[in-house]
Amino acid sequence: MAKSLFPRAWVKKSFYFQARLSFVRVKYLFLTWLAVLVGSWVLYVQYSAYTELCRGHECKNAICDKYRRGIIDGSACSSLCDKETLYMGRCLSTLPNNQVYTGSWGDRDGIIRCKLGEVVHYELGEEPEPRREASMFDKPTRGTSVQKFREMVFNHVKSKLGEQANLANLISQILSVADGNKDGRVSLPEARSTWALLQMDEVLLGLLLQDRGHTPRLLGYCGDLYMMERVPYRPLYGLSLPWPLVSWVPSGMQRSMDQWFTPSWPHKAKISMGLLELVEDIFHGTYGSFLICDLAAVHFGYTERHELRLTNTRAVVPEDEFRRTMRVLKCETDADCVYGVDCRTSCDVSEKLCMEEPVQPNLAKACSALKDYLLRGAPSAMREELERQLYACMALKGNAGQMNMEHSLILNNLKALLWRQISHTKDS
Repeated sequence: MAKSLFPRAWVKKSFYFQARLSFVRVKYLFLTWLAVLVGSWVLYVQYSAYTELCRGHECKNAICDKYRRGIIDGSACSSLCDKETLYMGRCLSTLPNNQVYTGSWGDRDGIIRCKLGEVVHYELGEEPEPRREASMFDKPTRGTSVQKFREMVFNHVKSKLGEQANLANLISQILSVADGNKDGRVSLPEARSTWALLQMDEVLLGLLLQDRGHTPRLLGYCGDLYMMERVPYRPLYGLSLPWPLVSWVPSGMQRSMDQWFTPSWPHKAKISMGLLELVEDIFHGTYGSFLICDLAAVHFGYTERHELRLTNTRAVVPEDEFRRTMRVLKCETDADCVYGVDCRTSCDVSEKLCMEEPVQPNLAKACSALKDYLLRGAPSAMREELERQLYACMALKGNAGQMNMEHSLILNNLKALLWRQISHTKDS
């Protein structure tokens, strides 16, 4: 009797084991199929997003078509369209109509930017609409003289910067850039390219600031496609966390982490002096005063020699334009009177309009941005004095009675303090 029970129990256990094994196989097969399905969907979404964001081939085709038809010309057109020695590399675009790529042109590396129209969506099987001719290359018109074009450029720049004593010098500099092939004259296609570039504030402001070494140099252009010098180290500081981690990391910890990945203190001091010199040059500078309305580290970078570069000139606005905008801006409280990210004025509650005077000057905002950056790792012998000067700088107000004198005094003291610490270093 005991012998007959053993085979029966063994058969039951074997059947149970085989059934469980089959269930496990089905379970893992289902999970594998689900993983493949989800992975395929993620790849499809990523590919769709890439093809919509990265349209460099469309940009090149559109520009080269206009170049070959004699509508536009510029210093980079031949290399881009005929010789094909100007290459687009890695896609950095974040908006479909604003194409950004790494670029290579002979032995020069840079960043290529190009404007495109909106993405046109159409159903499968439908014929896409023919691309409309861009109207940005319709000026100047045929028959326009160089003198008339100079007046067009002068009036455009004046509308952006206001009445300035040195505008004539700036116009001459712009016309020199417009002469792409350096034959001593500006052709109609070159003029059309230059006019299209000047409609983009970031290009105009870049030309204003590049002589002082604050922005990357313009290497070449064709139509509204242009290539700027590449800044090797950017952002100025900080760590870009993957998006799932951003919401989980406390802001205080993230600020501390931002300062971990920075160069040595003498190099940080030299970079900081570059930012202070930028602030000095745009405060009642050659072409008027400018405000930096976003001092985030992502808008700055530095070279191998630790020289600061402003990589996003959209963060800079002419003070004349800022005042024109604010004086017609309606408000209920001071919180309504903001231009860009952090250019603020006060609200005149009785008139329900914003006032023109900025609450905080560029220097105070620059010192706020540099405080943690400079104090971390600062030599103990000067840390206390550095901290005192930074806080005095951060306390500056835009409407102070002796603001010009106080601004200059604090700026010079801070630069002198930093220079004493790094003047003996080999790359100072």
